[in-house]
Amino acid sequence: MPGTRSRHRLLAATTTLLLAALTVPAAHASPVHDPTHGGSLVLVGGGLKEDNKAVYGEIIDRAGGAAARIGVLTAASVPASQDPNADDPARCSNSACNGAYYASLFERHGAADAQWIPVDLDHLGNADSDTVVAQVNAMTGFFFGGGDQYRYVTTLLHGTAHTDSKVLAAIRAKLAAGAVVAGSSAGAQIMAGADMVTGGDSYEALRDGSSPGYFDDPTRPGHLPAGGFGFLRSGLLDTHTGAAGREGRALRLAADTGHTRVYGLEENTALVIDHPGTPAETATVKGTQGLTVLDLRQARAHTTTAGWSLHGARYTYLTDGDRYLPRTWQALPAPGKRPITPTGDTPVPTNTDVFFSRANPGGRPYSLLSTARALAASRTRRTATASTFETHPRYTVTLTRTHPATAWAHSSADPTTLTSLALAITAH
Repeated sequence: MPGTRSRHRLLAATTTLLLAALTVPAAHASPVHDPTHGGSLVLVGGGLKEDNKAVYGEIIDRAGGAAARIGVLTAASVPASQDPNADDPARCSNSACNGAYYASLFERHGAADAQWIPVDLDHLGNADSDTVVAQVNAMTGFFFGGGDQYRYVTTLLHGTAHTDSKVLAAIRAKLAAGAVVAGSSAGAQIMAGADMVTGGDSYEALRDGSSPGYFDDPTRPGHLPAGGFGFLRSGLLDTHTGAAGREGRALRLAADTGHTRVYGLEENTALVIDHPGTPAETATVKGTQGLTVLDLRQARAHTTTAGWSLHGARYTYLTDGDRYLPRTWQALPAPGKRPITPTGDTPVPTNTDVFFSRANPGGRPYSLLSTARALAASRTRRTATASTFETHPRYTVTLTRTHPATAWAHSSADPTTLTSLALAITAH
């Protein structure tokens, strides 16, 4: 979901885009991505900046480059009827003006055309409109904006019926035929399969577990058993992972629901998935931050009088250019990165807010990653611990460098990519 929006956007642009969105293009554009193995996904963990040429360019290139036609879906935003600033182009934040915002960005980054697909809580009927389906079928790529992923369930999956609307069925067919489908924040989260996360903070998740459903309390951990669109099924998805300290909730949700892998999407960074849902599925990281991969194949959870604990998980952090092969669980650092030999003797800094609690005004994002990288850079330490800000119980995260854990970097001794650190969480 866009933050402070450029004040150069004009209300006239919004009106033009809305009219264009409701006009069926004459030609039916064909997919440009390799149709032999289906399309691709470009998933961003939120915070996508306007000037991120790498990510916008990736989406546009996969949609046909200069010929790309991008359909923008923003039904996760509130509709115009619920936005008190709907008539103010500098302050509005609703599905229509957010659709115009993203459409203008895609055109600015080089797409031939970008149009809002007019489906939202004010236009529920459009999700099954043949006219809108025709508009979808003329697109070569799609982008889903942020907000609340459950609004996508309501608008495109018929709510609790959880069945494809005609618009979603058309997008699903376009993906299978070779189109690119992208999304940021809630727009990425909705791509998930079973047990899609609906909210919650890490400490509450560790303490209380995850419950099926959607809750008004943003700290209460929830998940939707039926999932989202199911475009990506090789692991659970979470967004804003390091920026919001969500590794704890991701681990608890995976353990509660029997999943063995989590993709933690970071802000302003894309996880590019080729051939999703096939044995040839591959993932590539592109952007300024990275991707957290949590491996729970050997993890075991148990509860004592002190609280819930987890042992045997593995933590991997991949950065720009790194690849990941879901079928073999293999991380492939980018060309030019080399394993590093730790040389530092500085102790791993004390970390008393490992999941960046919203209750701690002095907390820092990417807290767990900071401890992991400090451990990887240490010549003498094999283990590092970090604890939650909250107590009763307090949770301690223990990271351990054991085979096959490796740190990688381009030229400096500072690790950027981390693979397979052992991770445990203990209540006390």
